[in-house]
Amino acid sequence: MGTDPGLGPALPQGHFATLRTLNPPPVMRMFGRLVLAGIIIFLLFIIVVPWVQTAQGSGQVIAFDPRDRQQNITALVPGRLERWYVTDGASVKAGEPIARVVDIDPEYLNRLKAERDQKLAEMAATEQAMATAQRDVKRMQTLYGEGLAARRDMELAQIKVADYAAKLASLRADINKIDVNLRRQSEQVIRAPREGRIMRVSAIDTATIVKQGDVLATFVPDHSRRVVELYIDGRDIPLITIGRRVRLEFEGWPAIQFSGWPSVAKGYFDGQVAAMDPNASANGLFRILVTQSPDRDPWPDERSVRLGAKVRGWVQMNTVPIWFELWRILNDFPLQFSRPGAEPATNGEAPTKGESGAAKGSDAITAGK
Repeated sequence: MGTDPGLGPALPQGHFATLRTLNPPPVMRMFGRLVLAGIIIFLLFIIVVPWVQTAQGSGQVIAFDPRDRQQNITALVPGRLERWYVTDGASVKAGEPIARVVDIDPEYLNRLKAERDQKLAEMAATEQAMATAQRDVKRMQTLYGEGLAARRDMELAQIKVADYAAKLASLRADINKIDVNLRRQSEQVIRAPREGRIMRVSAIDTATIVKQGDVLATFVPDHSRRVVELYIDGRDIPLITIGRRVRLEFEGWPAIQFSGWPSVAKGYFDGQVAAMDPNASANGLFRILVTQSPDRDPWPDERSVRLGAKVRGWVQMNTVPIWFELWRILNDFPLQFSRPGAEPATNGEAPTKGESGAAKGSDAITAGK
């Protein structure tokens, strides 16, 4: 057997006669060597290089404190809308007026005050009459003890005192009702609950009749503490624990993402799982709350990422070789499918579980309050 400088050991005589007549050009020989080298490099790459498994979800930025979220400013009393003090986009401070609602009857408050004065006068007269009746009771008791008055006369005097007491109680109840109506009508000026901004004012004219509870404007407080709510598939939620690292992509923020290699991703921000809903949401997904990581770069300020902005997130799970991740995906296995020697993805930190994880999540939620 001879050898061929370009193809290696020569083939036996009489076999593959056609192949012996071929003479591949040097370019094809170089291309074959490159393909072979590429296959070897690819195999080494998927065997050696690690890959971080991730559970992907999407959601939005919300305020952690419910008082910091979007609120509806409603009419406190029924009546006629008399005046607006704000417009769309206006900034307001705590206690500043937003709108004024007056009763349909402009003299309603005056009549309530007059009725209250009348009840007070009746109450004063009843108290005076009751004092006189109490003196009559004492006098009758003295006469009855000396045998100069009948028992029936003494009992009638006591009944008269009880009638005056019942009338006084009824008058006090009427005055309380009037005071309640006066306080309610005094809430005709709707004021801002705290510092913030008026997002939208309802298209209500000053001659429009409003009912108690009708929405007049939409209000958003300033300086809210932001968290991210992500909705995760039910297959992945059992594997997520409080304290897991999360990579976040905010809407409108330029970023380059390599989910399996978070160290080379650009334009992304870090968070950590702070809480998880025990039940699925209406869309069939499970919600998790993500807060800022105290040991990583802070999130963009509120001018760049506002409340309601869309967010995509990747919860970081185990670190596995690339070949294992490809095998898992091709077989449609869930994340962290057990394999010998699998270790959690930590990025320098061990994920917390159980009580330690809950404690870490609690600290993450309370941080910054």
